[in-house]
Amino acid sequence: MSKESKNALKYDLVIIGAGPAGLAAGIYAARGGLKTVIFERGLVGGQIVTTADVDNYPGFEETINGFDLVEKMKKQAERFKAEFRNEEVTAISLEGICKIVETDTATYRTKAIIFATGANPRKLAVPGEERLTGRGVSYCATCDGAFYREKVVAVVGGGDSAVEEAIFLTNFAKKVYIIHRRDQLRAVHAVQQRAFKNPKIEVIWDTVVHSIEGDEQLEKLVLFNRVKDKISMLPVDGVFIYVGTIPNNQLVESRIELDSSGFVITGGDMQTNIPGVYAAGDLVHKVLRQVVTAVSDGATAAFSAEKWIQQNMEYFNEENELVLK
Repeated sequence: MSKESKNALKYDLVIIGAGPAGLAAGIYAARGGLKTVIFERGLVGGQIVTTADVDNYPGFEETINGFDLVEKMKKQAERFKAEFRNEEVTAISLEGICKIVETDTATYRTKAIIFATGANPRKLAVPGEERLTGRGVSYCATCDGAFYREKVVAVVGGGDSAVEEAIFLTNFAKKVYIIHRRDQLRAVHAVQQRAFKNPKIEVIWDTVVHSIEGDEQLEKLVLFNRVKDKISMLPVDGVFIYVGTIPNNQLVESRIELDSSGFVITGGDMQTNIPGVYAAGDLVHKVLRQVVTAVSDGATAAFSAEKWIQQNMEYFNEENELVLK
């Protein structure tokens, strides 16, 4: 990794990822006086830009389009002079008090870093899934469950998240199917019993989704029973897929402490095991992954980074290099 300070661009804070966590971090950091840059290799906003309606973000009496919500966040960050760069981070040096970030076009020196690279739901990779995402296919019951009042939905998966979200969906839907590829659920016993006792829930065993069908909106699931070797159709208004979440941890997996699933472990201040390095949003080990929790993480990480920089300012010179004491 190149470390020529004369060619590197200098910032107080580098934020990697421009989803809700990164945007909130950018707002708080730039407003706090830090020279801040936010890197995003794709669309600003992350997964939320694919969400047609956000119904549970505080402050909006009516539903708001996911793209519109993040556009407001971006403009707010820009108002406080946060910079956005559409560059892919390719390498990072976290050794010592100074951090170096390389992208596909430039090298940057920074006093602190916030990783907000998010996570992605594991897909079924079946026909119709991508095309109907946001039009009946969802990966978040907490986000979209209220849109299915008195309708029929299915949940794919058999772990804790799948079964717990199926129970949650019974608050809205009139019928909830749990589709599981095995003959027994993987969720903890207490959660399973709650599901079995709920009259709105029916489990379809030994079955996988073969395809997801519908024209403009989801209409039915094509199912395959692995034991009976039989295809069947299941008319539903919505399907919620819970077969795992994949953290985007490629930049940090070899140097930052992770949990057994690959999510970053932080303290309450969002700092990782490396001083001056923070993580926020869906990348972090936590209970709930929502826009509101992501922006909370981002704000906390930026606030903590600002305090850390202030406490260690004597060690940096104008090149963001370590000053030996």
